Amino acid sequence: MALERIDKIIASRTAYSRREVKELIKKGAVRLDGSLVLSPDQKLDPVLQSVEIDGKRLFYEKYSYLMLNKPQGYVSATRDGKEKTVLALLSPEWQSRKLFPAGRLDKDTTGFVLLTDDGAFAHDILAPKHHVPKVYHLTAQRAVSAAERRQMEEGMMLDGQKLLGAKLRLLDQESCRYEIILQQGLYHQIKRMFAATGNQVLTLHRVAIGGVFLDPDLAEGQYRHLTGQEVNTIKNSRENL
Repeated sequence: MALERIDKIIASRTAYSRREVKELIKKGAVRLDGSLVLSPDQKLDPVLQSVEIDGKRLFYEKYSYLMLNKPQGYVSATRDGKEKTVLALLSPEWQSRKLFPAGRLDKDTTGFVLLTDDGAFAHDILAPKHHVPKVYHLTAQRAVSAAERRQMEEGMMLDGQKLLGAKLRLLDQESCRYEIILQQGLYHQIKRMFAATGNQVLTLHRVAIGGVFLDPDLAEGQYRHLTGQEVNTIKNSRENL
């Protein structure tokens, strides 16, 4: 692997900014293969060499997986000629890593967007045959009738296509808030399902992908690494359906 600057490596794999990494180096908190790092532009091979911050080893990952809490007003794309993309929410270090959203949320839909540079992983969780479950909370214009709920759960017809069953659960009757679990991800699927019953989705928020729930500590626009266990949970979710 090509050599990279140590401040860039640390900033891309931790919550530290490059400015904060420089301060850590000044304080003598960073070591490379046991030796004190004296300069932020020192080069290293992150695969072969070991970095420690305050005595804790920094592990190199071949691929990156981020959990982003998407606010309204951003599109789930790597580039767009008119709209701000979710990548604009990332630090410059992360923007340089060629991440892309594994799946899409509408511009006005909020919640869990998974960003990665692992193409095979993204393909696996998006492939229709794998049926990776995704959980959403929504507010509807009116209450869902028993017949409409049964229609959604049994698999309704939408534009001539038979959908997989979607689980629907009432969260709050007064505000018409529901939880819905999909095992496929067609274009605007939830909004189109409700529209087909003469209803309307007013707000939509994704709370989970493949059994991993959005971190409640992440404010809108914030993001963090997925843990190894979380990545494995999502991978395994496609095999347990």
